[in-house]
Amino acid sequence: MTAEQRVVIRRLAVAGCLLTAAFAGLVAWVMVHPAHTPALDLTLHAAAVRHRTPSGITVARAVTNSAEGFAFAVAALGGVLALRPRAWWLAAAVGAAALGLGQLVRLGLSVAIARPRPPAADWVTAAGGYALPSGHTTTATLAAGLLCIGLARSLRGPWRIVSMGIAACWAIGVGSTRVYLGVHWPTDVVGGWMLGSLLSVLAAALLLVGLDRGGSAGRADQREQLEPSDDGHQPDLGPGNVGP
Repeated sequence: MTAEQRVVIRRLAVAGCLLTAAFAGLVAWVMVHPAHTPALDLTLHAAAVRHRTPSGITVARAVTNSAEGFAFAVAALGGVLALRPRAWWLAAAVGAAALGLGQLVRLGLSVAIARPRPPAADWVTAAGGYALPSGHTTTATLAAGLLCIGLARSLRGPWRIVSMGIAACWAIGVGSTRVYLGVHWPTDVVGGWMLGSLLSVLAAALLLVGLDRGGSAGRADQREQLEPSDDGHQPDLGPGNVGP
């Protein structure tokens, strides 16, 4: 592993620790008084419900629904970009599988926390299960994170910044619609952003370590092929590769 890669790994480790601590702190703050919803949640939820409009609800539903099937396409594209030049179908499957695994982690946490959703009378879209962390928000954030990993390896300069910014705005938008539609408390959405970001950091670290090991194995195989055999003869380098 190069010095630059070690620096990136350390930064990812720091980011992962900070996100873990922040998420744990949020869960603890919400669960200190499980029978009472924090005042901040109540205030922001009431404001969202009060300012809803028919056109706003239509747009919000479209954005929130993009965190379902479309999110897997985003994650698959991220896998293709991050793992190239490997077979595209295998890389896409890895990206989609990473998103599916993240959803299972989110589901397990939500069941363990068991936080109720806002009153069903305030909902203007279908919802089910527990509230914290928000499933749609976590899914969109992780999918956007996987795409950003691929973009970071594939693009340079302004295009990379702009494309990653668009992905981040999509994840932010999905989370915001969950509050606007009345199916999540604001802290549920913040928890989804935190968890999705944490899972993205973990995916980036695993990818970096995996690529380094793959590269090291390839370099080792190449050195073995170029080493002289026991009888002192050089290996056959193939047509057009024979030295002087």
